[in-house]
Amino acid sequence: MQEDYNELFWFTVVARERSFTRAAALLGVSQSTISNAIKRLEERLGLRLLIRTTRSVAATEVGEKFLSAIKPRLEEIDADIADLMRYRDRPFGTVRINLSDYALESVVWPKLRGVLQDYPDLKVELFCDNGISDIIEERFDAGIRLGERLDKDMIAVKIGQDWRLVVVGSPEYFKTNPMPSTPQHLGTHTCINTRQHSAGGLYAWEFEKDDKQVRVRVDGQLTINHSGSMIGAALLGYGLAYLPESLVAGHIERGELIQVLDDWCPLFEGYYLYYPNRRQNNPALSLIADALRSKIGQEPMRRAE
Repeated sequence: MQEDYNELFWFTVVARERSFTRAAALLGVSQSTISNAIKRLEERLGLRLLIRTTRSVAATEVGEKFLSAIKPRLEEIDADIADLMRYRDRPFGTVRINLSDYALESVVWPKLRGVLQDYPDLKVELFCDNGISDIIEERFDAGIRLGERLDKDMIAVKIGQDWRLVVVGSPEYFKTNPMPSTPQHLGTHTCINTRQHSAGGLYAWEFEKDDKQVRVRVDGQLTINHSGSMIGAALLGYGLAYLPESLVAGHIERGELIQVLDDWCPLFEGYYLYYPNRRQNNPALSLIADALRSKIGQEPMRRAE
């Protein structure tokens, strides 16, 4: 038998106050509404719970037992509801985001770590994938991708400045190999490849100069999908690597790596956090979007056909 919560709660108030008048004033409900509700409860149970007189109301013996049985349970429900209400203004739950390791290290983690400290009920799952994944099919709440590669019909928020990839190699490597002067020369070099997880193929290095765009497929002994490991391999002379400039700037300044093809390395549009329209009212995702939003003040935009 499924009971009406209001009927049960109103009964406890009337029994405690021993008055329909006082109970109605406390609950903000008319006396007749409360009286009729308790009559329905008694009829449904087949039990007389209250003794009503013109001057007072009192619980019957069975009514006292019924009150003792339901009052602790109602108090537990009230406590549980009060506990849940704290989430109204405090984002919680798990947000799954697909992104590259460079986006994680250079943009996301520096901005997100403070949010996790301030919101302990928020959980974030960061899945590193250097390819292009379908976030809807793979059940991610959001993805992070370069602006030029955004899916259509997505809401997107810019979270990082424009940046570029550069070609680097160690001094030891160049002792036995000439420095390439054009991207086509990379075909004669040993290079460190990256495989795109979602597409399955090796990443073709992208170059641009004087409005001329070139994509070069390189070859070498190593294929690595982690920027830090690629830097380590390049430092040890295993070949040329194509890496974000900010990750190797220090090594270049110290002479540990040599940058080549500088005038061919294009600037890429910065990273965007993007997500389906149906996710835009998710408080946890909104909190993350606000935290990651670029300082340039880019407003959310909608990708259209």
